[in-house]
Amino acid sequence: MKKLKFLVLLIAVTGLVACSSDKIKNGSEYPMFWTWMDYRPGMNFDSVCGIMNETGIDGVILNAPTPDDYRVAIPVAKKHGIEVYAWLWTMNPEHGRDSIIKNHPDWFSVNRKGESLADHKAYVDYYKFMCPALPEVREYIKNKIKSYCEVEGLNGIAIDYHRFVDVILPTTLWSRYGIVQDKEYPDFDYGYHPAIIKLFKEKYGYDPRELEDPSTDEKWLQFRCDQITEVANKIAEVVHSYGKVMAASPFPTPAMSRNMVRQDWGKWNLDIVFPMVYHNFYTGDISFISDCTIENVRDKNPMTTLYCGMTGSNGPIMFKCMDEALKNGAEGIAIFTVGSLRSPEIRQQFKSYADSARAARTAAKTHPAASVARVVNINPFEKTAIMNAVNLHIMAKLSLAKALKLPELKKIDPATIEFVSKNALQGNSAEEYISHLSNAPRRNPELLPVGKAIADQFTKDSKEANLNLSEYKLIKEYGATKCYQVTEQNSKVVFDVTFYFYGGILSGWSAEPEKLSFEKYKKGLGI
Repeated sequence: MKKLKFLVLLIAVTGLVACSSDKIKNGSEYPMFWTWMDYRPGMNFDSVCGIMNETGIDGVILNAPTPDDYRVAIPVAKKHGIEVYAWLWTMNPEHGRDSIIKNHPDWFSVNRKGESLADHKAYVDYYKFMCPALPEVREYIKNKIKSYCEVEGLNGIAIDYHRFVDVILPTTLWSRYGIVQDKEYPDFDYGYHPAIIKLFKEKYGYDPRELEDPSTDEKWLQFRCDQITEVANKIAEVVHSYGKVMAASPFPTPAMSRNMVRQDWGKWNLDIVFPMVYHNFYTGDISFISDCTIENVRDKNPMTTLYCGMTGSNGPIMFKCMDEALKNGAEGIAIFTVGSLRSPEIRQQFKSYADSARAARTAAKTHPAASVARVVNINPFEKTAIMNAVNLHIMAKLSLAKALKLPELKKIDPATIEFVSKNALQGNSAEEYISHLSNAPRRNPELLPVGKAIADQFTKDSKEANLNLSEYKLIKEYGATKCYQVTEQNSKVVFDVTFYFYGGILSGWSAEPEKLSFEKYKKGLGI
């Protein structure tokens, strides 16, 4: 009788695995268009689902405070034909964080300087990552995942913040924190909890803290990645035991995330992956999306269905971004978030795009783009849009110096003028720069005249002058960083143009005037 029961159980388990395997092999069984979204008790979720439905979204990665909130939300989403995945923070707990800090301060990650996140801030207050090597932390996460897996009707679990603190932030965020992360610095290099150090010494016989530069030690890097991978795969075991789909929202590529946050997600046992390929956080150019997607097709776990996570926008650029992802091997798209699609016209355009993409996938029955071998071009000088953006920054800096002479700006602190210009230089085109100068300061009405004056001067300079650039000279190269210099020969200002290649692809850049030549230029203008 026991043998019969075992055989029945074996057949059932085999059937479940076979079903799951079939689904993994055929990504078309998953929703194709998704959004991340926060859910709060009392919100009109039915109305939100209606908007998702009219936009063409068929899957939602939902962040709700408790399992019971999902029990309320799921029937509403199902009514609209939308699948629901629980969006759960793991190593950085979102809900109940204060209680964990109070009761278990020893659970939290430690940086190379010996500072613990239990009482130390890294970038922002909510960065409270736990140590993945601690059995107590692993058990806590396992029990948390179980509590959500028990929710009837929940399609899957999508883990997030499953990593260490960013040792390298996305490049466009550096100015927000007043930092330059051209290499790994001790303040942001986490994973030095005594528990991890102990395990590492037992395996390799030395303490990484005794090295002159721990960031160059491949064993130490991989060991921390492996701790995160072990926890991810333990989570996958729990999720799969409940017959649910295992997903994650990691950094843009396995190679980038490995170096930036110790997140080697190509080794995770995921059914679906939603890499956050937010191009505006990195190079600002859509070539970043195609580069990352090419890398992800190659480096993801073969069992994993690849989607592309991108920022939503209320304009045409989003559709170009989706084209780049889908033609280079992504099986679908996740938007952060559907709320960014504000106008009915854009939502209708998105719906038409989504319907057309789903029809094409159904007709093809395969994903031909995924089987085409593509190679990433890492030469920035062959990326026209990025070099145009570099030129924009050079022109904007030179024009800003002239703007300082304007009567309406003479009484304004130069640091304030610089702040307004820098905040507006988030896009990669002159049109975006002028638009941001005109609109971004609206929350500070006193800055509107500043933005307008800078914009007017830039518009005038753009019409009257052309850049005359010398050849670029490589002056320094280290780690993931290449530093060039170029001279604008009309003004004689030398610019330091730096490119960053985290994970082996062009992942960021900057263009700043060299101090001495820029001061000489401004002095010549009478400033």
